[in-house]
Amino acid sequence: MASHIVGYPRMGPKRELKFALESFWDKKSSANDLQKVATDLRHSIWKQMAGAGIKYIPSNTFSYYDQVLDTTAMLGAVPERYNFTGGEIGFDTYFSMARGNASVPAMEMTKCHFIVPELGPTTKFSYSSHKPVSEYKEAKALGIETVPVLIGPVTYLLLSKPAKGVEKSFSPLSLLGDILPIYKEVITELKAAGVSWIQFDEPTLVKDLESHQLEAFTKAYTELESSLCGLNVLVETYFADIPAEAYKTITASKSISGFGFDLVRGTKTLDLVKSVGFPAGKYLFAGIVDGRNIWANDLASSLSTLQALEAIVGKDKLVVSTSCSLMHTAVDLINETKLDSEIKSWLAFAAQKVVEVNALAKALADQKDEAFFSANAAAQASRKSSPRVTNEEVQKAAAALKGSDHRRATNVSARLDAQQKKLNLPILPTTTIGSFPQTMDLRRVRREFKANKISEEEYVKAIKEEISKVVKIQEELDIDVLVHGEPERNDMVEYFGEQLSGFAFTVNGWVQSYGSRCVKPPIIYGDVSRPKAMTVFWSKMAQSMTARPMKGMLTGPVTILNWSFVRNDQPRFETCYQIALAIKKEVEDLEAGGIQVIQIDEAALREGLPLRKSEQAFYLDWAVHSFRITNCGVQDTTQIHTHMCYSNFNDIIHSIIDMDADVITIENSRSDEKLLSVFREGVKYGAGIGPGVYDIHSPRIPSTEEIADRINKMLAVLETNILWVNPDCGLKTRKYAEVKPALTNMVSAAKILRTQLASAK
Repeated sequence: MASHIVGYPRMGPKRELKFALESFWDKKSSANDLQKVATDLRHSIWKQMAGAGIKYIPSNTFSYYDQVLDTTAMLGAVPERYNFTGGEIGFDTYFSMARGNASVPAMEMTKCHFIVPELGPTTKFSYSSHKPVSEYKEAKALGIETVPVLIGPVTYLLLSKPAKGVEKSFSPLSLLGDILPIYKEVITELKAAGVSWIQFDEPTLVKDLESHQLEAFTKAYTELESSLCGLNVLVETYFADIPAEAYKTITASKSISGFGFDLVRGTKTLDLVKSVGFPAGKYLFAGIVDGRNIWANDLASSLSTLQALEAIVGKDKLVVSTSCSLMHTAVDLINETKLDSEIKSWLAFAAQKVVEVNALAKALADQKDEAFFSANAAAQASRKSSPRVTNEEVQKAAAALKGSDHRRATNVSARLDAQQKKLNLPILPTTTIGSFPQTMDLRRVRREFKANKISEEEYVKAIKEEISKVVKIQEELDIDVLVHGEPERNDMVEYFGEQLSGFAFTVNGWVQSYGSRCVKPPIIYGDVSRPKAMTVFWSKMAQSMTARPMKGMLTGPVTILNWSFVRNDQPRFETCYQIALAIKKEVEDLEAGGIQVIQIDEAALREGLPLRKSEQAFYLDWAVHSFRITNCGVQDTTQIHTHMCYSNFNDIIHSIIDMDADVITIENSRSDEKLLSVFREGVKYGAGIGPGVYDIHSPRIPSTEEIADRINKMLAVLETNILWVNPDCGLKTRKYAEVKPALTNMVSAAKILRTQLASAK
């Protein structure tokens, strides 16, 4: 009876780590206080898995920020600007890399929410974090045997980028020989501590790799073979099917004992195992329980799949596992006391998925819990037959979309001319992305209103006062296009989901986004529609407070989809089209209410892009189409903005152009202006564009000169009349003491450049 968990949520059931981190960052608690919370969380997780009967329990999946950054620390690959002088990496250096500090910016964070390693030919590596060994020993002291998890050496290098100043043609993969000695040191220490299994996460194996990249895997595990001698080695993959060549390459390795495959998103991997075969004497870790969604497993179907695999690999060589780390799901359904009982019966959070894994492992070992399987079958049947899931009117409206590509009637150049006549904006217009700082008082007001402790009248008064404050601040700063600051919103997805049909909500269903940032994704269980207007009241109120344009702020359908737990009983694109129709109604109501600028955020468009190139065109087609549906009916004079996070868009820039927005604001500053390179390479962009001029994920305040320099770099590749000046992202997570001086410097920089451009004419 063999069961395995790839990884587990680390924030804690009540976000204990989030609050401990933020307290430490605010200097309200000590490093010891933070470490105590972390230790308690780790112990609780290990004991929970041991108590559930899991055989292969992971360690070193806990992180104070993310596991890629942990690997950077382990390898001592600290960029020079952080002045690391060697030894064991402490919190100061670690969090400076993640968040920046007063004097240096943070490292880049990518769409998958990890800190991107910066490497070059002169990078010096040293064993600088003994965390994998110390956590293994920590669990062992509790009497719990664990499997230490390391980001594999090839995946680490493939996730890295050339450091600033290094030729873009430099391949971090060329440093494989430099980092393997550090891995050998770690393995040697783990061996001495008594480890019997080590897990290497190599998710990049599921990507479309070139032959030299596949050869690197062979080289790495051949080179590590002598160090790994006497140990069982698991190579874990996830998030997609493993391609045939990668499968053949990795399963040919002599030093690897077991292979973990995602059988939820990797449905073709099953066929590969059946057709190509599986190496004799090796273990197959079957990722049959979904680690990225919250639906209860169909145990009968999974057991059938496992039994088919068992016939191929052998009874004692099959291990039941999760498809990936459970950190992508909420922690424990037991904390959801207010969730509708029928919907609750359809769900499984991380704690329940651990139980599902063990139940499947027991069933394979002829110890099937009939009552547990029977209850699961009843819940599956209930979900399929429930009338609350289907809305025929919505289904028909979504089906009718297929006959049109939903483009606005006029091209973007003509629309921008019409909009400028109405809005009369200066060159290099300034704006922000949407949210303003969310203070403790603001959160308290929303909490009290939700708990019926204050009246609706009191709530509206408090939110109106906050909007008025934000409008006044922006006018004093002389920002051109204003936002209302979103004080009424808890989260950019949850806020809309709460007002749409087909959504359910949790109280404690938190999932880590990055660092201490957590989100509470809505659950899309049925067909989606909009019963009534969602934002018009607040947007009209804000516009009445100023003569300047006030943006109506919406979250786009693709982002709502990608940042929710989505129903798995119909294709994702069908759900996305339903959401698009709901947002379309809101756009049209905002326009009718006098809002001339409407921003439809698609922050997560890139996040949904499949890892395999063969699947990307289809996704981009329906995702871009969904965005166009939302605004295809507005007048030429209504300016449609969108915002995107994370700047790695060069390979999909033509899809972004195809969205046909009037203005796009996009993350840029944290990634060394990577976005600008696509325009240097000759891509013509005719719509308005605002590459972010400073990084809001860091508390650091950029100077006027620094921002002006960034704008000048943009002007070198973009036309003056289409460039906007704005931060990278919303300001919700920052403090006013950071926001006001940063925006002051941003507006000053824009004015300096306007003056220079005017005098140059």
